[in-house]
Amino acid sequence: MDQVLRHGTTQRNWIGRVLRDRTVQIGIAVWIVFSAAIPFLAHGVIPFDQPWAAAASYQARVMGEIIGPALAFIFIFVAWALTRRRARVDVATRAPECAIAMWETIGLLIYGAIVLIGGEFAGRLVGTHGIGLHVAGSMEGLSDTVLPREAVAWMIYNFIFYAVLPYWFFRRRGYSNEALCLHSSNPLNDAIVIGVVLAIGLAADLPHGMIWKLTAHQLTAGALYAFILSLFGTGLPIMIFLTSILVPRYKKLTGSTAGTAVLGGFTYASLHLTEYWTRYDSFGHGALSVIFIVLFFGGPGMVKSYLTQRTGNAWVHLWGYHAIWPHVTADTPVFVQIFGIK
Repeated sequence: MDQVLRHGTTQRNWIGRVLRDRTVQIGIAVWIVFSAAIPFLAHGVIPFDQPWAAAASYQARVMGEIIGPALAFIFIFVAWALTRRRARVDVATRAPECAIAMWETIGLLIYGAIVLIGGEFAGRLVGTHGIGLHVAGSMEGLSDTVLPREAVAWMIYNFIFYAVLPYWFFRRRGYSNEALCLHSSNPLNDAIVIGVVLAIGLAADLPHGMIWKLTAHQLTAGALYAFILSLFGTGLPIMIFLTSILVPRYKKLTGSTAGTAVLGGFTYASLHLTEYWTRYDSFGHGALSVIFIVLFFGGPGMVKSYLTQRTGNAWVHLWGYHAIWPHVTADTPVFVQIFGIK
């Protein structure tokens, strides 16, 4: 009985600590305010170019956005359960002292904003779409034409500016691959986490996936294109920029696992503010774009950050929660269309 009581008290204390975290409180407040604001801004219409979601009702699309962040906790709980018996990893010890961590964080975020804005101009030098963190059509379907050279330019731009240059810079500053969360301290447990998280994602995605409408050749060739271009165009860039570099510094500055996960969610969402389907042609459309971006991408950003904190290995989120699912399972039809695979 005493053990049960102690367990209950510990659980309540843990929940209380999380809810008292200022960053978590801000995250909850944003979730509530943004959810409540959708009806006042949308007026019953979702104005975005998202062909695959167009068949769903307005109510279903709104509810999907609202509950999206909550679904992240399924993966967070699974990650916690699978790693609770392994040696504790504190990624904060891999970051420098707080003053340096703060300046590195601010500098990288400013750099990321410049790269994000620059992508809007760079993309139109080779095609008709700006370069965002996802290739045009990703996870939502294509309603216009994306040239193959646009997809290749998107991959090269993001890989160089979000992955290669930040990695090179921080390695030159003396940070090892372990300090950048690119080394596994427990390969077996990491593999288990990857396998279980990926299996959950595939089980949720594949039964109703668009890939089943493809021919065998389209599926094989399209999946290869999707894997390679998405790995270098969004998977590795996010792994280096967010989970390798920023997550340890967020943890150093906040001292909070939950706070770091929330900051990771906000950061991941902010890197999608120029998604191809967003509209900034009016205040209402712009505000609704920001709300949909934060609600849709905030949850996955929290999961990626939490997986890295629990395992100390940024590769875990890449293979379990990014490179294969959802970007091969969901985006293969998009790359089939871009490259005209028959």
